[in-house]
Amino acid sequence: MKSPFPGMDPYLEQHWLDVHASLIIYARDQLQPQLPGNLIARVEERLVVQPEDREDRSIYPDVRVVEESNKRAATGIALANEVDVAEPVELFYHEKATETLIRIVDPGTKNRLITVIEFLSLANKLPGPNRKTYREKQKELIYSRVNLVEIDLLRRGRRVFPLPSGSVPRKLRSTYQICTHRGWKPTSFEIHPAPLRRRLPVIAIPLRQKDKEVHLDLQSLLDQAYQNGRYGTSIDYSEPPEPPLAGADAEWAEELLKTRKR
Repeated sequence: MKSPFPGMDPYLEQHWLDVHASLIIYARDQLQPQLPGNLIARVEERLVVQPEDREDRSIYPDVRVVEESNKRAATGIALANEVDVAEPVELFYHEKATETLIRIVDPGTKNRLITVIEFLSLANKLPGPNRKTYREKQKELIYSRVNLVEIDLLRRGRRVFPLPSGSVPRKLRSTYQICTHRGWKPTSFEIHPAPLRRRLPVIAIPLRQKDKEVHLDLQSLLDQAYQNGRYGTSIDYSEPPEPPLAGADAEWAEELLKTRKR
């Protein structure tokens, strides 16, 4: 079953961990046969701390310590035999999650890094140490003349492309965006708009300057993730997405879902 939306389905943001992992694998598989014989696309992992639901909160560290007051004393409840019971310190453990990305490397030159492809996640876009770390790695890649392709299919959080958002022409500002940086053009960035109401684009993936670029069909990746994840039978389209759409986009989505009986 296909999504009722022509492009990015905003309801998929609620299931982004699964969708993100699927997009990475499908993108690797789509790129691999297009690459020159001496380049390889690899899926690599990094650990991140899961962000809180609210955007204005920082991501908590692995273990948070909270000291509680003596609840028994506060309520005036007498203990048997007047025994003092030690009040524990409550710990909240936040398990780290694995996040994946694609690296295209040249194994003939000790796996020299050629291109990095990122499908952005909330860990990259919400305040906290993960966004700071992502920004640092982003700068390292650009200074190292590595190609960087960042694909942002999330409405939540702050866009983290390596250029001020105000520098993007208004006509290119859209619900979703893709930013491509070619390593041999250190001050140049390419923006691909991806409006909510349109099919996701096919984008060019740069390799070495001498190589012919390869292509990534984002819509076909999303369609595959939607179908294989069986979201057509599990998403309740009678409820608003999270985060909700607003204004004309909300009206458009409501009419679209009515038309397609979803």
